Amino acid sequence: MPDHPLFESLEGLRGTGKSTIAPMLAEARRAVLVPTVPPVFQPLRREVDRRRNVEARMCFYLSALFTAADEIGRHLAAGVPVVVESYFARCLANHRALGAGLGITLPPALPQPVTYYLVCAEDERLRRLASRDRPVSHWDALVETVTGRVTDAYAPFPMHRVDTTDLSPEEVLRAIVATDMQGAHSRADTEPVGTHPYLLPSVPRQAEGARCP
Repeated sequence: MPDHPLFESLEGLRGTGKSTIAPMLAEARRAVLVPTVPPVFQPLRREVDRRRNVEARMCFYLSALFTAADEIGRHLAAGVPVVVESYFARCLANHRALGAGLGITLPPALPQPVTYYLVCAEDERLRRLASRDRPVSHWDALVETVTGRVTDAYAPFPMHRVDTTDLSPEEVLRAIVATDMQGAHSRADTEPVGTHPYLLPSVPRQAEGARCP
């Protein structure tokens, strides 16, 4: 077994390809695809998502992620590579963009992934979302009103940027693999999106009834 098995995460807005690419990447790496909301959390997840309290929702997803991180750590300690479809970055970026006022400092001992930040042209992203046949949750719809804030909130996290706009899923996978193997690729920018993944400062909560632009 390798001394340092890969731990990889996919991040980005809805419609950029995370859910499609994650299982493909796991298969290519012979990795375990770990759900970051473990099965035991799923019934409560549905209940929490029905509510409108952004801090409560953020704490729930953080709890799920810390539980998943324990499983991820066990796999890595056994020499088994791991892939996840989003990690702490998505939870923190989305909830910060939605106005969560909690200041969160992540412990440095958490498993730290190599992260690929998937992007695509906005018209293509919206086309992909429109082609989906599953219902859109209240929170997903709300995040769509603050995508610029989500993008800004992602900025502190070091990630490899991969543009999926004109690529098939197989081409996106090859771009990701090439990023890891070569450190650069025509579709992957290896400069970090940001530099400090651990601290999310407190932000003021919006006044009751205020609408995000």
